[in-house]
Amino acid sequence: MAADLSRVPAEVRERIRELEGELKEGDITQQGFEKKKAKLLSPYLNQPEDDRSESPAPAYFRPPSNTGHYSVQEKTADSRAMAAAVQAALASRSSQEDNVPMSSRRATMPDTSLSPSSSFMDENGSVSSSVASTPVKPPPQQQSTPTPPPTAPKTTRPRPNPPNNQGSLRMVKGGSSGAAMMTGPETVLSSAPGGKGGVSQKIQQLLNTLKRPKKNRRPIEEYYQDQDTLAPEEDPNAPKPVGPNMQPAVGVPVESRHHWHRSLEAAVQHYSSTLAKSPAISVVDPHGKVSVAATYSKLTNRSQRVASYMLNKLGGGKMVQPGDRVALVFRPDEAAQFATALYGCIFAAVIPVAIEPPVTKDDPGGQQVGFLLGSLGVTVALTSEATAKALPKEEGKDHIILFKGWPRLTWFVTEHLPKVSKDWSPPPRPQADAPTYIEYSTMKDGSALGVAVTRSALLTHCRSLSTACLYKEGEVIVCTEDPKRSIGLWHAVMTAAYNGLHVVYVPPNVMTTLPTAWLHMIQRHKATCVVTSSRALNGCISLANHKELKDLNLEGVRMMLLDDGANPWSLASSDLFYDAYSPKGLSRQALCPCAGSPETLTVSLRRPVSTTTTGRGVMSISGLSYGVVRVEEQGSITSLTLQDVGLVMPGARVVVVKVSGLPILCKTDEIGEICVQSTASGSAYWGLQGKSTHTFRVQPLNAKEVAVTTGVYVRSGLLGFVGNGGLVFICGTLDGLIQVSGRKHNTEDIIATVMAVEPHSFVYRGRITVFSINVLRDERVVVVAEQRPTCTDEEAFSWMNNVVPAVESIHGLNLYGIVLVHHNRLPRGSNGVVHVQETKSRFIDGTLHPVNLLMCPHQCITNLPLPKPHTTVKGAAQLMGDMVTGRVAETKGQSLSIPFDEQDGAGKFNYIIDVLAWRAQSCPENVLFSMVDSKGHTTRSINCITLHKRAERIAAFIVEKLNRGKAKIRGEHVAVIMPCGIDLVATFFGCLYAGFVPVTIRPPQSNNLPACLPTIKLTLEISNVLGVLTTHNIARILKSKEAAPLLDSKSVPPLIELDDVPKKKLESLYRVPSPEMIAYIDFNVSTTGVLSGVKVSHTGVMGMCRAHQHVSELYPSRELALCLDPYSGFGLVLFILSSIYSGHHSYLLNIYDLELNASLWLSVISTHKIRDTYCSYTAIEACCKELGSATDMLKSRGVDLSCVRSCVVVGEERPRLSLLSSFSALFSPLGLGSHTISTSFGCRVNPIICLQGTQHPEPSTVYVDQRALRVDRISVLERGAPNSVCLLESGKVLPDVRVAIVHPDTKAPCAHTDLGEIWVCSPHNASGYYGLRDEINDALSLEHFRASLNGSGDKYARTGYLGFMMKSDKVARNGAPLDGVYIVGSLEEALNIRGFRYHPADIEATVVRCHKNIIGSAVFTSNKLLVVVAELRGEERDALDMVPVVTTALLEEHQLVTGIVVIVDPGTVPVNSRGEKQRVHLRDSFLGDQIDPIYVAYNL
Repeated sequence: MAADLSRVPAEVRERIRELEGELKEGDITQQGFEKKKAKLLSPYLNQPEDDRSESPAPAYFRPPSNTGHYSVQEKTADSRAMAAAVQAALASRSSQEDNVPMSSRRATMPDTSLSPSSSFMDENGSVSSSVASTPVKPPPQQQSTPTPPPTAPKTTRPRPNPPNNQGSLRMVKGGSSGAAMMTGPETVLSSAPGGKGGVSQKIQQLLNTLKRPKKNRRPIEEYYQDQDTLAPEEDPNAPKPVGPNMQPAVGVPVESRHHWHRSLEAAVQHYSSTLAKSPAISVVDPHGKVSVAATYSKLTNRSQRVASYMLNKLGGGKMVQPGDRVALVFRPDEAAQFATALYGCIFAAVIPVAIEPPVTKDDPGGQQVGFLLGSLGVTVALTSEATAKALPKEEGKDHIILFKGWPRLTWFVTEHLPKVSKDWSPPPRPQADAPTYIEYSTMKDGSALGVAVTRSALLTHCRSLSTACLYKEGEVIVCTEDPKRSIGLWHAVMTAAYNGLHVVYVPPNVMTTLPTAWLHMIQRHKATCVVTSSRALNGCISLANHKELKDLNLEGVRMMLLDDGANPWSLASSDLFYDAYSPKGLSRQALCPCAGSPETLTVSLRRPVSTTTTGRGVMSISGLSYGVVRVEEQGSITSLTLQDVGLVMPGARVVVVKVSGLPILCKTDEIGEICVQSTASGSAYWGLQGKSTHTFRVQPLNAKEVAVTTGVYVRSGLLGFVGNGGLVFICGTLDGLIQVSGRKHNTEDIIATVMAVEPHSFVYRGRITVFSINVLRDERVVVVAEQRPTCTDEEAFSWMNNVVPAVESIHGLNLYGIVLVHHNRLPRGSNGVVHVQETKSRFIDGTLHPVNLLMCPHQCITNLPLPKPHTTVKGAAQLMGDMVTGRVAETKGQSLSIPFDEQDGAGKFNYIIDVLAWRAQSCPENVLFSMVDSKGHTTRSINCITLHKRAERIAAFIVEKLNRGKAKIRGEHVAVIMPCGIDLVATFFGCLYAGFVPVTIRPPQSNNLPACLPTIKLTLEISNVLGVLTTHNIARILKSKEAAPLLDSKSVPPLIELDDVPKKKLESLYRVPSPEMIAYIDFNVSTTGVLSGVKVSHTGVMGMCRAHQHVSELYPSRELALCLDPYSGFGLVLFILSSIYSGHHSYLLNIYDLELNASLWLSVISTHKIRDTYCSYTAIEACCKELGSATDMLKSRGVDLSCVRSCVVVGEERPRLSLLSSFSALFSPLGLGSHTISTSFGCRVNPIICLQGTQHPEPSTVYVDQRALRVDRISVLERGAPNSVCLLESGKVLPDVRVAIVHPDTKAPCAHTDLGEIWVCSPHNASGYYGLRDEINDALSLEHFRASLNGSGDKYARTGYLGFMMKSDKVARNGAPLDGVYIVGSLEEALNIRGFRYHPADIEATVVRCHKNIIGSAVFTSNKLLVVVAELRGEERDALDMVPVVTTALLEEHQLVTGIVVIVDPGTVPVNSRGEKQRVHLRDSFLGDQIDPIYVAYNL
């Protein structure tokens, strides 16, 4: 029910106007607006029916829309002009085509349709709208947890449950690496059960979309055949200009009137006497009332007061002198105050520069303005009292803050100044070529430049405008533009004062709430001229028939000057406005578009006379993108209608020169930059001589680079051409030009197309920006817009999905990305306009905080490199051009034919059990092991004799338990599931004493049984064990109800608890018939998800221990600290075997105790003065993460690491150089030397191949070309070279070990500059796989453990790792060679993409490096799509920022197109006990919808 607003009090009407303004700006929703308006009008809705009338609201009220909370101004004519073309482009898409799968977000993420601002809530506190999101199905263990509503506040994000690192297990027949593989669901490409739109289904949908042929895309074979991308080549089919060379367009001479004033200040003084009481400036207030802000008499008097006070009293009369620069800081609605300050500066011969009032300390673009003020030497800022009060103040003080990047200013309020003394006179008039004011110009990169305008240029410009516009004294001008710049300054301030005009200002804040106020001012003041823009026209088109405008008469308007006439899309606004208001007397010739820039001032202007020639043409957008003028058919979807912006200004000459390179004149049908020769233009950029020469001293040349005109021209920054009759046509600006693959696109054209795709329900008019970023040596276009709060994710994604083909069809341009942010979240300058450069900077830096986005790298990137064809090279050779050369990449360690430990005596034995028995007799009290608890206390130590006796008792006990001493059980397998510690060592040797083959298995964790039990179950099944040796606590876990679904107790071998072993002595040690028989079976899960068991012989055990003792110089007097996984690999050798052989004392630490006490390992080293220590990457990461900021605290506790001689990090991967460097740097204050840290390398076939040792110098690093690594080549570079990656040496080859680099496919030796598979020949190689059927086991063992190289008799084991070797002429002090072995990555984990071999470690390092909030990552491929999983440190709302950053970083560094970006919580990427990533498990979990990602983006 409507209310009669005439009966509503004025304050209520004002409040409604404010609400309408908030609604238009998007500060409140339509629902909130209706509620608040109804509440305000409720007291006036219950009046009698007779007292109510159905009178419409005043025409200058903006009526609220019934279909949404967008205004008539936002339903622009520009969008209507493009709607048909866009719909035709979208209709051309086949209805059968698949769309891009929608991105998924976690249900607990903040609501994307709502902003945290309170303005999104109505007065009752309820949220006005919500969003429908598509969360990924959470894991089963998380489904029982109630999910908070999307709008619930979330202060911290809890750490996720430990991921299922193991997945499900199945046998692999004929696999390449072992007995069993751990995978996800059997069918990885099917949707999860009951999961609507699962990950795998979306991947298939994305693949179907990417496989669609692109009509504008060349075949892939035509692209570059190089290892690096090349700059886009010029399209040979591009249209070329064919017209003759253009001739300068000459304007008519400036009129010579006898009453021309000699200066602007003379004109002001003249009218102060002849038009003393006549209004000079009137301003419309927010209520629609007009007040005379200044008559000519008051304007002159106030200006002279400002000049006098500034020169004589401000700062004692010494702060400002003639010729100094001052800042004018006024709001757009303070036209009178600004004009007073401007004229005051001119009277005082002071040079003003007008800027926008800053809103906050860190306004976008504020630093650039501050730099401009600093370069100008500005120390004083003139402002109004209202503006000074609104500026931010220092906390607790009344002083205006110092804005970021600004010089320190003295703020001078120009109001309420004392009268000028009678004896005061203005300073002498400056020279004609002296600057009179500075207008700042913003460049494309966001920098602010000051354009100096001389007194003569100002005077000539006023006279030229007076001639062109036929201004007469006493005329009334209505102005809706900013009086500080452009035509608002040139016409409504300077030329108006020069001709004695009356200017009525309608400020922007009034136009927002009263869109037709300027039309009422025309009617009321009988104005003949209007200075406005097409935006003001748009707001009035639909209100032409409103009751309040029925008496409007526009016959007296002779000129309606349009500021944005240079925008080609303003033509539709002009036509629609003319059609709506021609019945009210508006003439066609009154619409006068113009063009100009701060450098050239006004370039052209359509004359407001009936004889004026006008022109328009339908141009081809494709032709314009190539820089040529081509006529297109009317109504074509690729056409653009241009209108002229009039003739050249009087007294000026215009030419068009090429955009890039030398200023060569364009042809008549060629687009170029408009250049102007006139005395009415800027003279220079203040303080920038070089740039001023390029812009203000242009000499046009012909095709032979010979000057063809006299005098110099000024670049305008406008793009266009000169048509018939000297009409100037503008089709864009240089700052808005985006050049992609040789084609030039105007951002305004792209915005118009984007806004025509059903925009008004999804994004805001005027809150959209387009920019380009350089990716792979070409510009890529990004669209950023503000999303309406009522728009859901589905609607936003559908809109973005339609924008991509619309832009491609109309402009032939593939977008790189579309980003939507919360409304009022785009960075804006002080003038309220979207700051493009700041938006671009935030997009690149990952701080834009989008709510929805769609990246399109697959469609946009077309210059990816293709690999060079590989030449088959046999043997140890390298292709160098047309020559084949090289040497074999092979090395071997020192020979140990004579035992190193002759004095000790351990080298004379063939079995490790004999060594322990011998030590129990020769040195029974020698302590071998000490167990340290989580508090750092030594809880238990054991010496040789005690360990020997303990092992004997365990042996006797298990023999009795398993088969009552029958000999046939000897040589059978027994599982050892013991906690980390001394009991594990004793049980292992108890098995050996009894003649059993131990199989060590990591015990289950009670809090993560689903991840542990499948591995235990499969290991028990494959290893064929007779029994399981364990403790009571572990046995209870294995028999628990929680374990029953995963581990059937009936299928588990007998559990033998060793907590209370009876004191029964073993009759005799069992010795196997041959040292080549199996000593133990090492089961472990590799990083590729393969569970394999390898057989290690007694000879291998003794060989490993002997080599380790020799390299590390181990003696019984040595002490070691061990903090790693003791159940497999080199960790098992260190924990269980090495101390027995060498007799040294080992301090054992449980790696999981670091979660309780991160400083445990370092404290043990410091307390016991440990010189040699071995650890895993897990320990290094825990110390860096938990103790990075606690070094001072550790130092105060007395932690000293200067005793460390060698710190060896054990791993089966490429050394993590960045992590090790961080560890060294963090703990160097505690005495840790960088030379002490090294790495070792071992794998399934041989646990210890390379070790730096104590006899060798610190490990070396080498910088190689990562592009060469992709084609299996080694190219050494200098440090800091482009595309270089630093690799750390994995150690020196152990004694009696031979290493060769072999081509993995041809099995031929590689050259020393080739990357190949590492093969190892050693006496301690494993003897083969265990667990498969005999025929499969024999085949795999033959392939992997007994490979032959060049037909030699030596048998090599294949490691499955790619690496290379660096030869050295130096030797260690013991004569051993110093050839270094460098590990690059796993052969099975390498990603083969487009013929290149990428290593995940390189890609993951780039992902972590690209943004500070990414702390971990993992990559894998699915259906040839690259999937990047990034762990986010920060708020969930930051997740979408990572997507474009990751996508761009991988394109730039690796030329990889990212298919899917998955943002997850920290700790989601699974790792094994050695700290190595389990990428295969992560892939299977992702494809099976078994992880709970924060956000999943599917790139188009």
